[in-house]
Amino acid sequence: MLILPWLCRFITTTDKVRCCMADEIQELLERNKSWAEKMEREDPGFFARLTKQQKPRFLWIGCSDSRVPANQITGLMPGEVFVHRNVANVVLQTDLNCMSVVEFAIKQIKVRHVIICGHYGCAGVAAALEGSTEGVVDHWLSGIRSLSSQHQAELEPLAPEAAQSRLCELNVIDQVRSLCRTGAINDAWRGGQQVDVHGWIYGLQDGLIRDLGIRITCPEDLERIGNA
Repeated sequence: MLILPWLCRFITTTDKVRCCMADEIQELLERNKSWAEKMEREDPGFFARLTKQQKPRFLWIGCSDSRVPANQITGLMPGEVFVHRNVANVVLQTDLNCMSVVEFAIKQIKVRHVIICGHYGCAGVAAALEGSTEGVVDHWLSGIRSLSSQHQAELEPLAPEAAQSRLCELNVIDQVRSLCRTGAINDAWRGGQQVDVHGWIYGLQDGLIRDLGIRITCPEDLERIGNA
């Protein structure tokens, strides 16, 4: 059987790519093994204790951006924060994934604090501001585009980077407002369950979290931030 030279090169290149991909995946498994051994060495019985309960006091709703890992930037260990992440930390009442997480965290785990944390330099916010999205992502970010239009008078005079940063902040505030209108949060408040909702933003440039001064503990607090 005659095998053409170009086909041989293709097969060789494909095999190399597959090999590299396999090495990348294997490296993750090896890193996991090293991490587990390190955790057990530094804190004997850690995993045994972890299996017995999950009682975090915090629900974190953040961006999917790989540079904003909730546990690491808050200094929390596994089991100490319940996490939901999506593109641009959006809270939609039509998003069954997000609503399921919120309801489970409030009603089953009974978290004390819900934190919505955006970040400066968010690619999702930038895409919404520039109108450079399409498909499902375009639909997902439509609310942020509307938010940008609502605040056009404030954003338009700003330099592009400053406008994007401000829209990141406005987006967090808007998502806090959206979350506080959900049934799970309002049921908790009506039932006397203490749940505080916070609006934070993280700086990629220095690793620091900024409190935007948004802390909603009841429906009356929500009226205070209104539609600002």
